[in-house]
Amino acid sequence: MITSREDGYELSTDPGRLGVVVLCGGESSERDVSLASGRSVAGALLERGHEVVLVDPAAAVPVLAGPLRPGEVVDGVEVGKEPPSLSDRDQLRRRMHAALTGGPVLDLLRGAELVFLALHGGWGEDGHVQALLEMAGVRFTGAGSAACAAAWHKGRAQAVLDAAGVPVAERVLWRPGAGELPQDVKRLVSAGPVVVKPVADGSSVSVHRVDSLSQLAQIATAESFGDVELMVEPFLAGREFTVAVVGDQVLPVVEIELTTPLFDYTAKYQAGAVSEVCPARIPAPFASGLQELALRAHRALGFGSDAYSRTDFRCDAAGEPVCLEVNALPGLTATSLLPLAATGTGWAYPDLVQRVVDLATR
Repeated sequence: MITSREDGYELSTDPGRLGVVVLCGGESSERDVSLASGRSVAGALLERGHEVVLVDPAAAVPVLAGPLRPGEVVDGVEVGKEPPSLSDRDQLRRRMHAALTGGPVLDLLRGAELVFLALHGGWGEDGHVQALLEMAGVRFTGAGSAACAAAWHKGRAQAVLDAAGVPVAERVLWRPGAGELPQDVKRLVSAGPVVVKPVADGSSVSVHRVDSLSQLAQIATAESFGDVELMVEPFLAGREFTVAVVGDQVLPVVEIELTTPLFDYTAKYQAGAVSEVCPARIPAPFASGLQELALRAHRALGFGSDAYSRTDFRCDAAGEPVCLEVNALPGLTATSLLPLAATGTGWAYPDLVQRVVDLATR
């Protein structure tokens, strides 16, 4: 059970019940998505009989709710159509670092039977938070720091996937503030539309389709990319799919039917922008092939049987699937893609959350 004290919160053991701290929010461009995921996860944990403290380590007051006991309700939040401004990112990072390296929040994490990571993007998904928790001896859900770091940088991850036999697109890395545009970028743009995106970011933030060199220059200036490392790759005109792996189980394929050229942040979180179909209406051999590739990608990047991931694919003009990225901490809002895939296996949302807990505590 979870009990409160004047100087903070204390978690203690009660047979058949876990005291779980849910970490959400954080300092990334996916902060709003993470806050929504955290509240959804907390509600599912309560429904499953666990006790919960909901914590945003980047907030001025980190404990958002709790101690919460089964039967209590957690209010949900909606994700905005645009990612939050990161003008205060430095402050969010200072708070987050302080909370996770000392004081009452770290004491709370150390006292928990489990920390459920509902963070997305930034330090929450690139291995920073996982490394801090590993050093503190704190048990947490999802992949460890090494696998998260391997998956987070899309350029390095795709090199690993390519070597493992997972099909990936040609890619060129580029820093707009580093000087002249590389010849390989010019060649890709001249050959046809390309997709330009930060090499290390999530939720399809700042993803653009580019048709000309002049448009590329305009986007680089408008987005103030500066020293941000970008990845440029050919635009793939085919269908889009995603496949989740939970432990050793591969979930049904989900198709993302777009009404926009790209599955960007606005399309993900604006009602009616996409239609998500599970199981995807595709031939069984094609579905099995996608599932095999997702499991191969999961394992190639170091995700073990105690972790979960979601691998995104898009088909080229010939209908052949190409891996876009592997997500180490995919969205867990009630309407996110991983929970949708879970329904195709017969798992309700609380079942999925409990399975993630079981993977981390077995």
